[in-house]
Amino acid sequence: MIEEIRIRNLGVITEATLPLGPGLSVVTGETGAGKTMVVTALGLLLGARADAGAVRSGAANAVTEAVVRLAADSPALARAGEAGADMDEFDGGAELMLARTVNADGRSRAHVGGRGAPVGTLAEIGGHLVAVHGQTDQLRLKSQQAQREALDKFGGAALAKALTGYAASFVRWKEAKAELETLRTEARERLREAEALQLALEEIDGLDPQPGEDNALKAVAVKLANVEELRAAATVAHQALVAEEFTDSPDATTLVDAAKRSLEQVQDEDAELGRAAARLAEVGIILADVAAELASYGASLDGEGPGRLEEIEARRADLARLVRKYAPSIDEVLEWAAQARTRLEDLTDDSSRIERLEAEVAGLDEALAAQSAEVTALRREAAAELGHRVGTELSALAMAEAELVIGIEPAPALSVHGADLITFLLKPHRGAPPRPLGKGASGGELSRVMLAIEVVLAEVDPVPTFVFDEVDAGVGGKAAVEIGRRLAMLGRFVQVIVVTHLPQVAAFADQHIRVIKTAGGGDGGMTASDVRLLDDQERVTELARMLAGQEESESARAHAQELIDGARAL
Repeated sequence: MIEEIRIRNLGVITEATLPLGPGLSVVTGETGAGKTMVVTALGLLLGARADAGAVRSGAANAVTEAVVRLAADSPALARAGEAGADMDEFDGGAELMLARTVNADGRSRAHVGGRGAPVGTLAEIGGHLVAVHGQTDQLRLKSQQAQREALDKFGGAALAKALTGYAASFVRWKEAKAELETLRTEARERLREAEALQLALEEIDGLDPQPGEDNALKAVAVKLANVEELRAAATVAHQALVAEEFTDSPDATTLVDAAKRSLEQVQDEDAELGRAAARLAEVGIILADVAAELASYGASLDGEGPGRLEEIEARRADLARLVRKYAPSIDEVLEWAAQARTRLEDLTDDSSRIERLEAEVAGLDEALAAQSAEVTALRREAAAELGHRVGTELSALAMAEAELVIGIEPAPALSVHGADLITFLLKPHRGAPPRPLGKGASGGELSRVMLAIEVVLAEVDPVPTFVFDEVDAGVGGKAAVEIGRRLAMLGRFVQVIVVTHLPQVAAFADQHIRVIKTAGGGDGGMTASDVRLLDDQERVTELARMLAGQEESESARAHAQELIDGARAL
């Protein structure tokens, strides 16, 4: 809902603030006072093309601003957030500032929540906020997509359920057809891929590599390539620990044993030396174990001859070939092979998959035919009811012969929305052919048609704010009262802003805003306009002016009060 609109230097309006509320707000004023500037200001805030001619003469720019209250689930709120807007949040939603500046040279700037934004962003946000129906303004339901969505919402739960089931079948049908087409068109490529994978797996399986085998063999190869050096080091170390019997040099085990026995002779005299002797005994055991391991290691080297090294190098060369072809290491080669087996199973199952998909697509073809037929039937029922109800509204709006004809024709191809092309057509009178909305009717008639449609759709497909400009053009009397009544009915569901010249319409207002024209003196003699929210007595005066042009006439004021009282009673 729009809470407030501020206008500066737009047309004849120098500066004005329009406080708005829920329900029906009417904007009135003398001809030329600048009522349509309110609609122009809204259009700019909705992303309309900037017109330098709308900037007040002598001003550098025109500025329009609006404060909008949005529900938490509003698409406009999400889009404003994407644009980086700053918003004042509250329970259940947020408050957003929209602004548009038009310079005298025609250039313009847009701001969303205090942040600069492309004008297109204003249009995207505004499309979720306001629907303008005017003499020349675009229609909310001008596109076939919008017309289809409106009809589907009007169709209620039964149509929504049928559409949901159909859409699910359609999505799966598209997926299955695409997969089937891929299998058929890529059969040769898939066969070549399967053959390549088969050869690769045979090569890998033939060598049967084990996890970590490449690294393990590398370590063994390094060992065998340096066997003499390793054997010499092991021998020297062994002799240092346990000397041969014919050697005069003392070995480590002998020296440690001698030290241990020396301390054992006096350990009864000092416990500390006894503990040292015990530790030397442990050292002696460790030295003996190491010596044994070195002896065993030296013996093992004797069995690893040149033939073993050749065998290992040959195995490493085989594994290196796999690494070059398939992955950086043997572990990754094994991982690739596991994935390749899964892919090969998928490729070799093509024929059976094609058969399964062909059967599934055939079944889905039948299901979609039945489901789309059900959707079409429900749409025809909804279209008949919608057309009838809009026709009833049009009769009350002095368009008794007008009909809303909702065309439902087969679409060239199925879509996720069904098999229908939906078109809203207006038949202005008997004998006239139905024509698309916006053609074959005057601006005032078209506004009344849109009012009738919006009243019927208000409960199922509303936008937060509707704006009607001169919806009452060319009517009066009882028809004007009916227009006012229906605007008030629409105002029960959404915010409605109406520019009108008829007192019968203005009498239904929840808020009455008057645009007042004054002859300028201090502004170079130019005419200026002010905007005021009227209280109850001021409303009577304004309606009296609209009725007779005589605000102070008691009979005119009485008639004005009668209109207000009558509107409240309806």
